[in-house]
Amino acid sequence: MTIRTESRIVVAGSVRDVWDYLADVGRWAEWAPTVLECNVRGGGSLVAGGWIDQRARDFRREHRRSERITGVDEPHTMAFAGTIGSSPARWGMEILPAGEDSTDAIMWVEVDLANVMRLIPPGILRSRIQRTSDIEMAAIKAAVEADVQAGAGSP
Repeated sequence: MTIRTESRIVVAGSVRDVWDYLADVGRWAEWAPTVLECNVRGGGSLVAGGWIDQRARDFRREHRRSERITGVDEPHTMAFAGTIGSSPARWGMEILPAGEDSTDAIMWVEVDLANVMRLIPPGILRSRIQRTSDIEMAAIKAAVEADVQAGAGSP
């Protein structure tokens, strides 16, 4: 069984502002509550087929994890594959213009329930992922808008 969530928010900044923030994986710890550190393996930028490596904290346990970069269409989409718990998962961002100097940012998450994760009622897991994604999107919005306000992005 696969569950899917989607979170959407309008950011007062350009598509480029949002892309530049999200593509800077070193800043992911600012908006992703489980990410403590993140980098593109070998340095450089997001490239389909590459990897991102993270130091993370899930369920009060610190560990390392890697996610495959499965798609990049700069400055509009990025997608990744890894795991959530013991289940295969995919997630990504869509970044679309939403008027003059505004951007519609969409985060989607798909989880193929496997192993012990099948014991969690899908509705509970979906709600938890949705809540986390909504929190992450609010943090992305706040950070990009702060950068724009500070002159780090477009007006």
